[in-house]
Amino acid sequence: MAAAVLPLKTRRNASVPVVALPKKPLPAGLPREWYVSHNRRLKSMRLTIALLDSGCYEPAQAGNGRIRRTAERIGVHPPSDLTCRMVRNLLRGCP
Repeated sequence: MAAAVLPLKTRRNASVPVVALPKKPLPAGLPREWYVSHNRRLKSMRLTIALLDSGCYEPAQAGNGRIRRTAERIGVHPPSDLTCRMVRNLLRGCP
């Protein structure tokens, strides 16, 4: 299965193509908590990337309200307090 090249207009360097990796199904038979935490991690990564693209680089700049407004802007469900905390932790780890 070939990876599709998607144009992304919000990139600073528009000449670099963005390659979407093919999706694979999640492994079956794991406990429900694993799927919940997996999806929470994916959501927090999407939100962190959107915040970094918008110029929010410090955890102190990313309050729950700002994270939830970003979630609304990128089209994901409002995050819980735990997901907001995970986003701030990811921002803490960025150079």
